[in-house]
Amino acid sequence: MEFELWWLLALPVTFGLGWLASRLDLLQLKRDGDNRRGASLAYFRGLNFLLSEQQDKAIDAFIEAVTADPETVDLHFALGNLFRRRGEYERAVRVHQNLLARADLSAAQRQRAQVALAQDFFKAGLLDRAESGYTALTSTAYESEALAALLQIHERTREWSSAIDIAQRLERLAAGSWGRQIAHYRCEIALRQRRDGDLVAALDSLDQAVAADPRAVRPWQLRAVIAQQRGEPLEALNHLRHIATLRPDFTAIVAADLARLYRDTDQLQQGRDWLRSHLQETPAIELLDAVLSLEPDAEERKRLTLQYLQAHKTLLAARRAVEQAEGSARDEPLRAAVAQALDGALANRERYRCAACGFEVRNHTWHCPACMGWDTYPPRRSEELSLSAP
Repeated sequence: MEFELWWLLALPVTFGLGWLASRLDLLQLKRDGDNRRGASLAYFRGLNFLLSEQQDKAIDAFIEAVTADPETVDLHFALGNLFRRRGEYERAVRVHQNLLARADLSAAQRQRAQVALAQDFFKAGLLDRAESGYTALTSTAYESEALAALLQIHERTREWSSAIDIAQRLERLAAGSWGRQIAHYRCEIALRQRRDGDLVAALDSLDQAVAADPRAVRPWQLRAVIAQQRGEPLEALNHLRHIATLRPDFTAIVAADLARLYRDTDQLQQGRDWLRSHLQETPAIELLDAVLSLEPDAEERKRLTLQYLQAHKTLLAARRAVEQAEGSARDEPLRAAVAQALDGALANRERYRCAACGFEVRNHTWHCPACMGWDTYPPRRSEELSLSAP
């Protein structure tokens, strides 16, 4: 076979091109490796800053890591979560939206990004967009988390019927008992119906509240309000007395209403006896005030007040003792000065404290405005809870 010269020339050219391609591949691999090493170093620097609570430096390090290796999904999550924690919600949203726009995400990573984006919207106060995001996750592995977040959204927007539906779905998922919350949602609906003048519907909602939580106090308190509105003071009185059979300590928060109803129904002696017996069983300053308001004898009022003060050495009890004390005109300035001093000491202590988060309010409430918990306020004021003698 005749040998052609151009084959001889093609061999070194082919070899040279192959060598050049391999060198380019090695350079690219080295560059990729350097980028990954740079991303890893920046990532670990970010973690170190995060552990030492230097969030500004942590964010700078994570941004450097993402720039060096933009394909790393976990770095984007870390960066987005840091932005959210710092209150930079727009930047967090952009990071998580960019993640969702990627076509190479697995189904699990996409769901995780959707959760993170919904959290961004929720923290930013964009509740409608957060609701849409969480609703899309209710048929995924994040269903319980999404439903719990939707419950918070419906509470904030006061969509009580929707909140009941979500709570019932959580119960069906075996995510705990939600009867207490559902009872409060029913009470909120009853309040709205009462304001609209539909007392029959309001009472039906309260029946459903009791069915959801048989030990709930609030439905009976609201039933008493409606009974008084309908001109039925005896029925209202029975509703409030029923609270003592459910949760005796909560008699304190309706003590003033009980005293007034006993007076309105001409049952002063029965009222004094009933209230005094409960004052012995579940001492509270509100019950003492109710007893004193029905007691006509000044000496008996002083005796009861002194007895309470001796058993419960609190500033509240001392203030009531000063109110009952009688003296000469010469002693009046001293009594007034002591009363003023007690008022000053009580200014920040005559409050109710949330058992879940410690947030204090002046008047008893069923819903904590800080931690959003239901039924977290005990019926006694924080000053009595912390200082009363056993």
